[in-house]
Amino acid sequence: MDRPDVVLAAFERGEPEAGVAVIGLALHHADPAAVLPVVARALESADREVRRQGVIALAHVARLHRTVDRRCLELLRGCPRGNEADDDLWSFVPHRELPLWLWRHHLWERLVERLRRPFG
Repeated sequence: MDRPDVVLAAFERGEPEAGVAVIGLALHHADPAAVLPVVARALESADREVRRQGVIALAHVARLHRTVDRRCLELLRGCPRGNEADDDLWSFVPHRELPLWLWRHHLWERLVERLRRPFG
């Protein structure tokens, strides 16, 4: 899947596989500016599974294009921490572009890990 308009139309029709299509779009479309609004559409879905697929799609965009937009970050903030997108955003997007809440999550996670292995 490499056409954002087709994926958005699937959302409008209530297609059950729209979330899977967002993941395919994230993997196959060359322009993250065209993909991120569709990812945001998945992240704001009422369907829990579609939101989860949106998180996976956002992780792919971060890994492949090393970018994210503010809308997706706002929507991701409402998701449970420790998901695929949290980790890939932290790993692949320049930290200066990431919000404070994601910094806190990752720094706290590293501190807890360090305290568990003080001499490792």
